[in-house]
Amino acid sequence: MKYVIIFLSTVVIGFIGMVIGTMIGMDIGGNYFVNFTMFGVRGYEATGQLGMIIGGVLFGFIGFLIPTMIFRAKAKRSKVT
Repeated sequence: MKYVIIFLSTVVIGFIGMVIGTMIGMDIGGNYFVNFTMFGVRGYEATGQLGMIIGGVLFGFIGFLIPTMIFRAKAKRSKVT
């Protein structure tokens, strides 16, 4: 059960990170990096895709790390008592 919770939190929080990263990337690309080119697109479209990748990876890692730390803390607490 704990692996299911870790997997689901990684996927859900990673998806949230992808949405947030896309929004931030599009904002930065539309205002500051209008000539940035990647994957055949430029400007806000390119930085939005880059933000989606970075946000998904970072938030997915955070979504993996938080429940893992919680389960470790619970395991330590149950061994002490």
